[in-house]
Amino acid sequence: APAPGNRRAGPSGGGGRMLRGAPEGQATAVARPLSTASVLCHVEPVGRWFEAFIKRRNMHVSASFQELEDEKELSEESGDEELQLEEFPMLKTLDPKDWKNQDHYLVLGLGHMRYKASQKQIKAAHKAMVLKHHPDKRKAAGEHIGEGDNDYFTCITKAYEILSDPMKRRAFNSVDPTFDNTVPSKSEAKENFFEVFSPVFERNARWSNIKNVPKLGDADSSFEEVDAFYSFWYNFDSWREFSYLDEEEKEKAECRDERRWIEKQNRATRAQRKKEEMNRIRTLVDTAYSCDPRIKKFKEEEKAKKEAEKKAKVDAKRKEQEEKEKQRQAELEAARLAKEKEEEETRQQALLMKKEKDMQKKAIKKERQKLRTICKNWNYFSDNEAECVKMMEEVEKLCDRLELASLQCLNEALTSTTREEGKTAVVKQIEEVNEQMRKEREEADARLRQATKSSEKSTGGSGGSSKNWPEDDLQLLIKAVNLFPAGTNSRWEVIANYMNLHSTTGIKRTAKDVINKAKSLQKLDPHQKDDINKKAFDKFKKEHGVVPQAEIAAPSERFEVPLTDSSPWTTEEQKLLEQALKTYPVNTPERWEKIAASVPGRSKKDCMKRYKELVEMVKAKKAAQEQVLNAAKTKK
Repeated sequence: APAPGNRRAGPSGGGGRMLRGAPEGQATAVARPLSTASVLCHVEPVGRWFEAFIKRRNMHVSASFQELEDEKELSEESGDEELQLEEFPMLKTLDPKDWKNQDHYLVLGLGHMRYKASQKQIKAAHKAMVLKHHPDKRKAAGEHIGEGDNDYFTCITKAYEILSDPMKRRAFNSVDPTFDNTVPSKSEAKENFFEVFSPVFERNARWSNIKNVPKLGDADSSFEEVDAFYSFWYNFDSWREFSYLDEEEKEKAECRDERRWIEKQNRATRAQRKKEEMNRIRTLVDTAYSCDPRIKKFKEEEKAKKEAEKKAKVDAKRKEQEEKEKQRQAELEAARLAKEKEEEETRQQALLMKKEKDMQKKAIKKERQKLRTICKNWNYFSDNEAECVKMMEEVEKLCDRLELASLQCLNEALTSTTREEGKTAVVKQIEEVNEQMRKEREEADARLRQATKSSEKSTGGSGGSSKNWPEDDLQLLIKAVNLFPAGTNSRWEVIANYMNLHSTTGIKRTAKDVINKAKSLQKLDPHQKDDINKKAFDKFKKEHGVVPQAEIAAPSERFEVPLTDSSPWTTEEQKLLEQALKTYPVNTPERWEKIAASVPGRSKKDCMKRYKELVEMVKAKKAAQEQVLNAAKTKK
């Protein structure tokens, strides 16, 4: 049966049974009814046809893509017709060279819209201005045209160039000449606070990076609303920037250095203007806060609330005492826990120090064993048994005398060399050690001989030769010599007086006795000095009840270990302590923690203890000097 007409499947149709369309001028005919062998095709619209399909489905009308395009063009044309431009009467008098100082919105006729104008409106305004003021059109009308960029049409081009670029437009909007930057005074807002400050905050809200800017509100605003308002403005995040006002353009620079200098100057100027802008905002917020009647009301309510709480506290005095007692107990418990924590940290630190010492011992032991193994593998660099034994003794001497760094260097050299070169390196090291030991013996013998002679001489010529010098007096003399350095007035009289005051033997010493003994001590062997210092330290531990910790091994002489509480203060540490005492005066919070941090290797307790010792030493020094001066005045 012939079909009533052609049915063609358009691209925007939905899914269903589709027949192939007949060619032009022909009709489609069905020879027999459709059987089960018919093909079922699912058609889905895509692209521009999908847009037409959606519109037809939603609006229940038929629309093609072309109809949509026509509607879009019509809407754009109607939008252009609705845009009303304000002619700038001074446009033709503008100087194209001074385009930076012109109002770009007025040039394009958008002075009534300004920053609210969309890009579409800016584009339409520029199009209208070009159609009206293009040089070719004016030239055809017989109007005089300026040469090159001297025509006022350049101002229109520049205006569109600035306003069509989002970054440049933002820079120009930041310095909008029509924006009112003034801040109301307190006298202006005294009577009509909300009428005065509401438009000011709304005007400045345009600079906020956050879009939902809270309103000033009215007299009935809640405390939360007022607090949120002032919190927002006290933390105001402004996008306003002042790059448009740059006096120098880096593109005009002749070289890279000049361009960098211009950028540096521009950055400094922008930062200064940004700072002034933020100060202006802060002044505005401070002025509003001080004049806000709601703030005064909230303060009065807060004051009344505090008075009520104070009255309630008087009624609940007994409960308050109980709370204080509980608090005191809690503080005691907290102090106990803090003390236990500190003790635990001290113990952990001691264990760490012990671990480091063990690691150092293991390292040097490993290097010594390595040196012995290398020499043994090379048969101690000789085939003669006697020479091998001698070399073995020398290698042991190296193991005893050399420090860790020297052992490591020697082992590295022996590992990466031949037997002969290794022998040369070992022999050279042995010679250096033997030479060092020889010099030490010679110096010790010379000092001993000289000390013996000077001691005999001082014993024969000293008036106090009959006076013994016990260990306590020797230690006291060493302390006094360090306490009263060279340059002290009547130094040796002061030292003698100090010893007479603090000596437990009851022997009176004169300045001459002290001088002779000090000279003899200076000429003593270093080992003897070490013995005297060791005895002094043992006495100090005995008097102060210092109990040695068995679990902490004694530090090796070849290693620098962290100082403990009993280790002496070095000159460098003393200087650091004195500088820290000057840097952090008495009224500094957590003064001793900061002082301890300034002296590496010393704790807060060490610094406080050393400070007390210095104070006592200074007091003793002054007392001894005053006694000598008083004695001198009495003799006169």
